[in-house]
Amino acid sequence: MGAHTHEHAHQHGNPASEDGAASAHGHSHGHGHSHGHTHDGIDWTTQIANLRREDAMAAAAQAAIAERLIGLLPDTGDVPTVLDIGAGAGGQSAAFARALAARGGGRLVIADAVPELIEAARATAEAARGGDDRVTIETVQVDAADDAAVAAVPPADLVWASRMVHHLPDQQAGTDRLARLVRPGGWLALAEGGLTTRCLPWDLGIGAPGLQDRLAAARETGFGRMRAEITGAVRMPYGWSTALTNAGLSAATSFSVLTDHPAPAGPEVRASVAAWLDALRGHIDEQITAEDRATIDALLDPDADSFIAARNDVFMLGATTIHLGRR
Repeated sequence: MGAHTHEHAHQHGNPASEDGAASAHGHSHGHGHSHGHTHDGIDWTTQIANLRREDAMAAAAQAAIAERLIGLLPDTGDVPTVLDIGAGAGGQSAAFARALAARGGGRLVIADAVPELIEAARATAEAARGGDDRVTIETVQVDAADDAAVAAVPPADLVWASRMVHHLPDQQAGTDRLARLVRPGGWLALAEGGLTTRCLPWDLGIGAPGLQDRLAAARETGFGRMRAEITGAVRMPYGWSTALTNAGLSAATSFSVLTDHPAPAGPEVRASVAAWLDALRGHIDEQITAEDRATIDALLDPDADSFIAARNDVFMLGATTIHLGRR
């Protein structure tokens, strides 16, 4: 399992996500190159384009997350180190780079299992840094399920992992592993769960009303299946705050940020919703009815009046929850 679970999957508003597209919707970041064995054969050039579109949708939420977490770091006189493990295309890394620059400087370490994503994230973060040499950027390739590899990652004042731990066979062990990277006084922050993003009207005018609710149920079923099929999977029958406490961290708490693009949405939002629906169709096809499959086909037909990206009533509203604990 590699370092990231780029939300190019549909976030399960709660526990997690699968592969797909549209992290910004909270539909996302999930599968990932976190699984060291899953990235072979994936056209990362295509996925990076999807991830960057998702990052654009989530930019405001990512900025809010970075500002809040960087603001928690103790002022020791030394520049802080931030580790983004599972950085995807670098949207959150870029937000951390900006927040570190606003603070006066810092060190950003970008980690992932996939070289193409490391380079994409580095480029995104360097652009966000804007030539401010008070913010240094380093990269490391690491498999987040490998104890020895993770132990070699530089320790940090803030360790950030977005929708990655839920893809590890043992989620508690994965949390423990990341917690060991946190310097005294620092924080581990996990983006896991939230609320399933809504983006479709209840009645689309084709097919049976309530399509989005049925798609959400299918994703939940798929997530449970994914967890059950992981080799050596260990259940974690409690929430993330307990996992952080079990990892030896204190002051476990959480906060949530919204991604909110109301209707009528611009073309970027509508294109992102279409990309999410297209990716989702390939992952839950066996779990939905023939009628719903036909509805999705009609929504994705660019020559049809029903084309989802041409509608002015699609939107994007979701919440990402960040769970954090202090060493």
